[in-house]
Amino acid sequence: MHDIYVKDIIKKCNGKLIVGNENIILDNFSKDTRTINNNDIYIGIKGEVFDGNNLYKEALENGALGCILDDTTNIDIDYLKKYQDRFIIVVKDTIKCIQTLAIYKRNLYDIPVIGITGSVGKTSTKDIVTSVLSKKYKVLSTIGNYNNHIGVPLTILRLKDEECMVIEMGMNNLGEISKLSEIAKPTVSIITNVGTAHIGNLGSRENILKAKLEILNGMNKDGILIINNDNDLLHNYYLENGNTKNIVTFGIDNDSNYMANNIKRDTLSSTYNVLINDNIYNFKINIPGDHFVLNSLCAISIGNLFNIDVSLIKEGIENFILTKRRMEIEKIKDITIINDSYNANLDSMNSAINYLGSLNNRKIAVIGDMLELGKFSGELHRKVADTLLKNNIDIVITVGELSKYIKDELNKNNYYNIFSYDNNIDAFNKLKEIIKRNDNVLFKASNSMKFNEIYNYLIDYLNTM
Repeated sequence: MHDIYVKDIIKKCNGKLIVGNENIILDNFSKDTRTINNNDIYIGIKGEVFDGNNLYKEALENGALGCILDDTTNIDIDYLKKYQDRFIIVVKDTIKCIQTLAIYKRNLYDIPVIGITGSVGKTSTKDIVTSVLSKKYKVLSTIGNYNNHIGVPLTILRLKDEECMVIEMGMNNLGEISKLSEIAKPTVSIITNVGTAHIGNLGSRENILKAKLEILNGMNKDGILIINNDNDLLHNYYLENGNTKNIVTFGIDNDSNYMANNIKRDTLSSTYNVLINDNIYNFKINIPGDHFVLNSLCAISIGNLFNIDVSLIKEGIENFILTKRRMEIEKIKDITIINDSYNANLDSMNSAINYLGSLNNRKIAVIGDMLELGKFSGELHRKVADTLLKNNIDIVITVGELSKYIKDELNKNNYYNIFSYDNNIDAFNKLKEIIKRNDNVLFKASNSMKFNEIYNYLIDYLNTM
């Protein structure tokens, strides 16, 4: 374990110690006074709505050992007299400070770091890769959605005695993954998919590919890149660079290093065979859908790369726990509910609808807006209608302005069993009116649509039926 101290902030971040001891060890970090624990280090971050630097008193009262604040913060010196055993240090930029500290801490450890990015599948791939690695190693991995310029440094600053790290990296624009890669310095980089997420900012899928490939910028020349070879842009990249780079591929359709063969699909799982080191092994993943087969193939490639016994890789895949609101499936009163409402873009929307379409009995899709698509919003929402039609979805309920493009496109194709609403309450009321036993219901939308509200309304309603 390698500790960092208050004095490291003074030295590396030009910090000024207002009160406290420079030899205090910086252990756990928090940017939220509501969830801070005793002896955490509070980081004041100025957001769009409020300035977290001004909450330092609340942080100290809730048990923070110290606070890292912006040097423009109005600090009450008299108030601090009762906290002489704590510390307050100010820096020019708190975000740059934690990034600098994260780089410093990362460099203290000579351990494998697996960086994961992609348009879809980042979190589920992180979950399953972590599960596999945990069968042999002590692993630190990204929690929740801590995958940006703040979350990645905070993840690295949690590092103690772990033997490897799994770091999820998200982005909205060019240059962001590059910064995260330079902080985390991955030894293995994974790109799950290049789709349409954030195309409104980046302008084309080719630019999205360019942004994802920035994950290589912090990786050393001996690092390994693992890619989904079934994705068209990643497949073309492999054809152009496979002979000159350390690239490992996984796929179902295109010839790859790790391929799923003889896939057998049911409503709750998939089984398949994989050739590993000249031997064929059978695997099972207890989350349905081919996109999760692909995620598990990625985890198999990692497990084999890290010399984990195949029996342990199997256990890691079969027993992994998926982050909430990502293909959560439960059955209440003979109604199957699929909650995939954490986020949405065209690729993940299509995957969820394809799964719904594979089920027996009546199929109801509750769909909300896909955001951050810019000028492509109309076109991409209309493509969702194509997927709904292809899968013979019985009833469609939409929420939001952009989702009206879906209704318009369905109506053009003589499909009229669609109901569009402007809010979640009205959508739930319609769902409550039409739902019946043996139905299958999918919830899918961008996170800010707050579809978990409709999901919770439905659960409460069904439990009282």
